[in-house]
Amino acid sequence: MSMMKAGALALMIPLALAAPAVAQQGEGRGMDPQMMFSEMDLDGDGAVTLEEMQGARAGRFAQADTDGDGTLTRDELLAGAMTRAEAGVDRLLERADSDGDGALSAAELEEMADGRRQARMERMFERVDANGDGSLTEAELDAAMARMMERRGGGHGGGHGEGRGHGFWRG
Repeated sequence: MSMMKAGALALMIPLALAAPAVAQQGEGRGMDPQMMFSEMDLDGDGAVTLEEMQGARAGRFAQADTDGDGTLTRDELLAGAMTRAEAGVDRLLERADSDGDGALSAAELEEMADGRRQARMERMFERVDANGDGSLTEAELDAAMARMMERRGGGHGGGHGEGRGHGFWRG
């Protein structure tokens, strides 16, 4: 294995292991993708048009504008943030509270993180394993590295993939 590949692997492994922790920090921010889709699919046909996306945005604003004056006050913004935070906490408890006591132990949080870490590692491995044989060859790692370098602007500091996703494993 070349020094470049060894160095790249030395960088990739910690990044792969850190991804669940970074994702966990985002818990409660944003929306569940299925919830977001169903909110935008205003006619329920299983597809979202530009008009539906725009309508959903206007609908969310109107919902947050509880006094109907066309502006969002600090109190309205805080109320919306609290509602989203509560929903995020409820989703987190639903996923991670394995003993159902309504509280999360350090062990339950670690178990959830371990499950995410394992799932991400498996997805990354499957993307790099081009022939699907359950092992990675040097050629597959070379190809993965080439994709990563391309997304990083050829290794010359050219941005963050120019909108094509994150990570070399998104082949």
